[in-house]
Amino acid sequence: MGDWFDTIALYTIILNLTGSGRDVGLLLVARFVPSFFFGPLSGVVSDRFSRRTIMIVSDVLRAVVVLGFLFVRRADQLWIIYVLTVIQLGLSTFFEPAKTAAIPSIVEDRELVAANAISSVTWSVMLTLGAAIGGLITGWFGTDAAFVLDALSYVLSAVLIASIRVPKRAKRKRQKLSVGKTLGITETIEGIRYVKNRPRVLAYLLVKPAWGLGGGILTLLAVFGEKIFPVGRSAATGIGVLFAARGIGTAVGPIVARRLAGEGKKRMEASIGIAFLIGGAFYIAFGTSTSFIFALVVLGIAHTGGSILWVFSTVLLQRAVADSFRGRVFAAELALLTLTMAASNYTTGELLDRFGVGPRVVTIGIGIFFLFPGVVWFLTRQLWDREEKERPAENILSDHHELSVVHQSVE
Repeated sequence: MGDWFDTIALYTIILNLTGSGRDVGLLLVARFVPSFFFGPLSGVVSDRFSRRTIMIVSDVLRAVVVLGFLFVRRADQLWIIYVLTVIQLGLSTFFEPAKTAAIPSIVEDRELVAANAISSVTWSVMLTLGAAIGGLITGWFGTDAAFVLDALSYVLSAVLIASIRVPKRAKRKRQKLSVGKTLGITETIEGIRYVKNRPRVLAYLLVKPAWGLGGGILTLLAVFGEKIFPVGRSAATGIGVLFAARGIGTAVGPIVARRLAGEGKKRMEASIGIAFLIGGAFYIAFGTSTSFIFALVVLGIAHTGGSILWVFSTVLLQRAVADSFRGRVFAAELALLTLTMAASNYTTGELLDRFGVGPRVVTIGIGIFFLFPGVVWFLTRQLWDREEKERPAENILSDHHELSVVHQSVE
């Protein structure tokens, strides 16, 4: 919730100081790029050390970092926002893979879909409340109040995580220390080989990065909230309402999909492809909408698609990947996701500012582009099955061995 206070406040500061869509896009680049650079290291750390400790330390450090936004007062100080955002999201790069990798350790396999759906709904409710209330607080009390509340929210998160008991994992085999092992290079290469030999795991891993190619919509929401659908006299309020609609859509998506599709692998895979098509079609509708109410409805529906593919791809990965590789796989997923999100938002900002393309046209273009991953998903599903049947026997035996070790450690 605090993160959305922070996000709305930063959008507001940048738009008030510069009014530039490119500067908003650069903020999103600063938010996304750290995961690409820190991702490999964060995955190794998540598989090597206590995931609970990683989350707590990350929260405490982020609480300190966000207070630095209080010092930004002029346009020539925007660099402070970008630097602190890189540090803040760099720390998040260590938090998120540790959190996602820890979930299968604290719930049963049959509870994974429900657990991830609850996680997604919680995130969505916090987005809805955080964006809406954050917009109001920023409009009424200023951006400083939003940053202080965000810092306090990190402290509360650390306290909550400290109360959770995460089962200890199986002890790692002792190996000779080398430069590659010390820097995590050896384990990163192991993770790449693991995914390379498993086409279905690779396909699951690429779902969120493919969704990130349409991430420029986040820059557009800020522009739509300021210029096309303003609410009252503050840009923050309009932006907050649009992000709230996004949050409602992401909350509804996994609940509806779970009831309609169930928890079987084949149905979840089919739902992912359909979710891409839903997102693309309703982004196009959002770009053409002239009614604010209609825009909120279609924006919410578009993001039901995003949340469906998010939850289902997470569950499929958690089930398909062995625990000892889970941190690296989810870190790689996050790194690729943030890279595509950064590229999409930067391109969106350039189209708006440098080339003068209207926000509606850019939105429609993103919607059309968003349809392609869904089509590719359906066209390549048979390829995963064929390649998995041709996998060397030793890879399959290694999977069974890994799973038996995990089961023994749980027992």
